[in-house]
Amino acid sequence: MAQLNFGGTLENVVTREEFPLSKARAVLQDETVAVIGYGVQGPGQALNQRDNGINVIVGQRKDSPTWDKAIRDGFVPGETLFDIEEALSRGTIICYLLSDAAQIALWPLVAQHLTPGKALYFSHGFGITFNEQTGIIPPAGVDVFLVAPKGSGTSLRRMFLQGRGLNSSYAIFQDATGRAFERVVALGIAVGSGYLFETDFRKEVYSDLTGERGTLMGAIQGIFAAQYEVLRQRGHSPSEAFNETVEELTQSLMPLVAENGMDWMYANCSTTAQRGALDWWKKFKDATLPVFNELYDSVATGKESQRSIDSNSQADYREKLEAELKELRESELWEAGKTVRSLRPENQPAPANTVEKTSLITA
Repeated sequence: MAQLNFGGTLENVVTREEFPLSKARAVLQDETVAVIGYGVQGPGQALNQRDNGINVIVGQRKDSPTWDKAIRDGFVPGETLFDIEEALSRGTIICYLLSDAAQIALWPLVAQHLTPGKALYFSHGFGITFNEQTGIIPPAGVDVFLVAPKGSGTSLRRMFLQGRGLNSSYAIFQDATGRAFERVVALGIAVGSGYLFETDFRKEVYSDLTGERGTLMGAIQGIFAAQYEVLRQRGHSPSEAFNETVEELTQSLMPLVAENGMDWMYANCSTTAQRGALDWWKKFKDATLPVFNELYDSVATGKESQRSIDSNSQADYREKLEAELKELRESELWEAGKTVRSLRPENQPAPANTVEKTSLITA
């Protein structure tokens, strides 16, 4: 573990240089990692571990779409793919990657298989932090820790296949064996983390719920919708409004921010854009800061977690979810986006006889 300076604050981090894959394999050589759930995080984490030489099995409900997906991904029923209870009995490390609502429902079964010496692994601090609401209280004899990739399971897998890593946080809630640190870091490397930074379960879930509702998803959609609406009401076409609101941000500017930082992106745009951005960013900060404080308080008091549990455990959850997603999907903003995406060069057929056409034009 190393200490690195982040904006004047020292943080504990683990890199792949100091904890290489060979070391992770050595730590996990006698373990059977049971990935329970093959929905959002499960596929990426299971496939990356398998490709990294870890003994990983998948536990999933039989005769379900995700069971079939696991088979398509190369997991073999009776060898590396089992029903959930069988996988729980076989696993020495239980990667509990079901949705938060499903984790609550399945917990009594999981708890039965957490015998001393095993480890319980999460990728979210929800179940442990809000245990008064979830009822998830691990027995004393097992290690309990998390690795939380800072992105979707799809991104984790895609970046792994590109030879890159997705940064992750790690936390230890309970060290029963004295090996919790090496186990959690080995798993973090095995699932494809770029580097691992230290946190705790409470901070992980507070920041995660705030981020999802804030700049990662909720706030960004709200800002997109507001700017698009203003441009459309002021007479701009859907194409122009979408390109100035979403397309330029996602396709041009955000990749530059990701590579070099916001200051570099500001320094490398037009002087008019620089002046406007520098004049207006603090206004947006001042306008949204009260909303973010309200949001964080709602997370910290358990209001958001209870809302999620109550909503996601309803029998008609999927139908209600689809109705809300349909509203987004069929809004003019994202209908325009669908058309704009179809017009990107990579989605267009290559022109035929390019050389001949160029010659004719030149002549």
